[in-house]
Amino acid sequence: MDRIRITGGQKLLGVIPISGAKNAALPLMIASLLTPETLTLENVPRLADVRLLIRILGNHGVDHTVDGKRLGDSPNAGQTIHFRSKEIVDTTAPYELVSRMRASFWVLAPLLARAGEAKVSLPGGCAIGTRPVDLLLEALQSLGVDLEIENGYVVATARKGLVGGEVNFAKVTVGGTHTALMGAAMARGDTVIRNAACEPEVKDLADCLNAMGAKISGAGTSTIEVQGVTSLHGARHSVLPDRIETGTYAMAVAMTGGDVLLEGARADLLQAALDVLAQTGADVLPTELGVRIRRNGGAIEPVDVTTDPFPGFPTDLQAQFMGLMTRAAGSSRITETIFENRFMHVQELARLGARIRLDGDTAIVEGVKALTGAPVMATDLRASVSLVIAGLAAQGDTTVHRVYHLDRGFERLEQKLVACGAQIERVSDPG
Repeated sequence: MDRIRITGGQKLLGVIPISGAKNAALPLMIASLLTPETLTLENVPRLADVRLLIRILGNHGVDHTVDGKRLGDSPNAGQTIHFRSKEIVDTTAPYELVSRMRASFWVLAPLLARAGEAKVSLPGGCAIGTRPVDLLLEALQSLGVDLEIENGYVVATARKGLVGGEVNFAKVTVGGTHTALMGAAMARGDTVIRNAACEPEVKDLADCLNAMGAKISGAGTSTIEVQGVTSLHGARHSVLPDRIETGTYAMAVAMTGGDVLLEGARADLLQAALDVLAQTGADVLPTELGVRIRRNGGAIEPVDVTTDPFPGFPTDLQAQFMGLMTRAAGSSRITETIFENRFMHVQELARLGARIRLDGDTAIVEGVKALTGAPVMATDLRASVSLVIAGLAAQGDTTVHRVYHLDRGFERLEQKLVACGAQIERVSDPG
């Protein structure tokens, strides 16, 4: 099993290209089920989750082709992938596939729209009511879907097609909003989605669906209106840049010091996080080419943050920010309001010498003068990269195990950091 070894203490200097957003690419790929014509997606990141979703979509009958490199292409350019779902050949999404990636559960809506039925496994380790699958199912019921839970599967039918209606989310949910959009786009009649997620990835999906012939207005706000259409056609769409990758590398620069241009980044996609980063003492400089992050010599100032839905501070940057605060000149409080059990990285950061105390949904971080390298274990995608950030500033060597978590969400992480002076390498066990 691969692991990553880091020798800390190097400033980051140079350019890091920002990849297409994983959290946008996955629902866009799933949207290809909505049309028998070709959906072409540009700037798709090369990630384990993308490869797995291609396999899941193939199970339903989606063919795909990937454009090869062309003369003059940047080596950092994302993939262009053509998806075509001429016929839905299977409306079942089995446990062995869905359990490996929660986003694949979203195939429910397009399968119902195209085929009138779907049998999709509940995500692995998921009881109804956590990471709100229940809200997603309620949204489908609002669109006329009949649902039953049988042996760990959601069995859903809409024999006469989806019907427009009122979707009122009790809690903001990105997955639920994606699902409601894909269902409502081809429902009979009009739909209003209230308390919708405002994340940029939701608007990116709506923009793509509109390019496919949908009639969606208000995406990016808490109220979205959809006029259902009878069919959708093919389209071409470019995946927006990854705001979580942007924030992650911005925090790595703030942690180590240095000066890095995050090429292709868009400040408007994560302004709350960049504002917090500026409060820590880093210079945040939006440019025509991206976002430049600089910190030379000054102390890292402690800042309190609370995670919130967009446009607030993203939960997907909470672990990375905690890694940064371990070296702050004082005490900070980090409150997690989106997901439970998202402090699993605390124990591993403590192995590097961090001083962190948990009080319910709040972590109190006492900054230390130095971290010390140690072997650590990645527990999930965002937690794993927080350990990389800490390791970049730690004295001596840090080895991060279970790096398959990183491969799910960060394209060419080691290469991008090495290009800016980091001492980091992937180590594979023999055989």
